Amino acid sequence: MTSLDRPNTPESAAAPPEDQKAVTQAALFDAFGGVRGTVETMLPGLLFVMIYTINKDVKLSAIAAGAVAVLLVIVRLLRRDTVKHAFSGVFGVGLGVAFALFTGDPKGFYLPGMIYGVCLGVAFTVSALVGFPLLGVILGPVFKENLSWRTRNPGRKKAYVKASLAWGLIFLAKYAIIFPLYWWGDAAQLGWVLIALKLPPMVLAVYFTWVFLAKAPPPIDVIAEWEAKEAAAGERKS
Repeated sequence: MTSLDRPNTPESAAAPPEDQKAVTQAALFDAFGGVRGTVETMLPGLLFVMIYTINKDVKLSAIAAGAVAVLLVIVRLLRRDTVKHAFSGVFGVGLGVAFALFTGDPKGFYLPGMIYGVCLGVAFTVSALVGFPLLGVILGPVFKENLSWRTRNPGRKKAYVKASLAWGLIFLAKYAIIFPLYWWGDAAQLGWVLIALKLPPMVLAVYFTWVFLAKAPPPIDVIAEWEAKEAAAGERKS
């Protein structure tokens, strides 16, 4: 049995490199929603900018975007699929719809998401610089390692620091391009640039994460350790 207080043993760290890459790829795919999750996050914004480009109707564009976001959640509920990505999307779209309708300015639809993106970029960057990488907090439960990487797996912590820094810099670079358009461009231009920049930075950040984590030591499965400890305790009692 592996102690919860000991570092990862050579046996548990001996996963073949190709298996480690496959496990990392599958976990990242699940954590960030995969192709379907990406499409669901892009669709409401795409619908908004398409309708606004055609008829310049802020109200119609906002309501249509909000309606399709809710519809995507309903479809997932009916199919009994996971709704975590859809719910996060509908919350963001809901804020954008509220801003656009309240201000009457189509740019308001994008402002909450832009502010959130900048805050996320700052959070990733600062967390990496202080040695408590946000990506490790997010992905730890996905890999069943929780926060064991902080003290028991220094190679993995280093990978999370690098990946979090990559996410932070990519996000900040993206919004350094977008915010000038928010201030000086028109709403249609802003919308199309946001759509164009939705996927490439995300793909780049996920790619860097995969590269860093695939080369890092494998995660320590603290869930399995806890289960083994409980089983051993049960055997001693019996």
